[in-house]
Amino acid sequence: MGKDLAGLRPASAQTTGILLLLAAILGFTMMDATAKYLTQTYHPAQVVWARFVGNLLIFAAIFRAAMVPLLRTRRPGLQFARALMQLGSVGLFFSSLQVIGLAEATAIMDLNPVLITLGAALFLGEKIGPRRLAGIAAALVGALIIIRPGLGVFQPAALLPLAGAFTYAAGALLTRMARTDSVATSVMWSAVVGSALTSLAVPFVWQPIAPSDLWAFALLGVFGTASQYLLVRAFATAEAGVLAPFGYTGLVWAGLWGWLLFGQLPDGWTVTGATLIVAAGLYVWSREARAARKTP
Repeated sequence: MGKDLAGLRPASAQTTGILLLLAAILGFTMMDATAKYLTQTYHPAQVVWARFVGNLLIFAAIFRAAMVPLLRTRRPGLQFARALMQLGSVGLFFSSLQVIGLAEATAIMDLNPVLITLGAALFLGEKIGPRRLAGIAAALVGALIIIRPGLGVFQPAALLPLAGAFTYAAGALLTRMARTDSVATSVMWSAVVGSALTSLAVPFVWQPIAPSDLWAFALLGVFGTASQYLLVRAFATAEAGVLAPFGYTGLVWAGLWGWLLFGQLPDGWTVTGATLIVAAGLYVWSREARAARKTP
């Protein structure tokens, strides 16, 4: 009987984790769609500011007096660098949404799983074989297909989510290095650093917020905070290797919101490049999962 329960509980936890992750990805794409709507009128720095300040206000309401103790860490430099990378990825991605479609930007940002694998090999000493290197190269080719440098349709703004994918991967690697801190501490550092730095920049680009747009600014904080919580709960409930493939569902949602809200459908090049990125990401994930099973 004990054996049966041990077999059932992990399966149930994995299913719960997958559902939590799917909800988190949906929330993040809704936040991105809201950001794209706002960046058509407001400077991206103001939208990024609203995203982080909204997070901080919600955290203040939740944690209250515990906020300051949560910021205590033995590695403040590492936490600051990690928060800076997260701010960079959000800022670069939101800035790109002024010019390029939501599906295109999301597809390019989805390079980050293979970049994390590459970065772990280069900086954390994790092993990487030629097959995984080939998968990483294929994903980069997929990004180039979407960006199409050297062609008349090339948009310089497409380089922004590409840079954002690199900063996101750097932030993920720094998170691994800072794993002695609690998740709440890392999340709080991101909110405080992001709010502080954007508050320094936003006076130079500030545009009065129209009352009709207040709901959208509020939704940025709500979607961002709720999705962050669901993401953390997902990875606390299920194994990362099980969850990894479901992160690519964001491409579907991004394409849907781009079509319904902005009348933008990804072209054939974007679909081809995105398919290559997803296929390469899934291949790299499968190689990592196989290697993990062989490790005692």
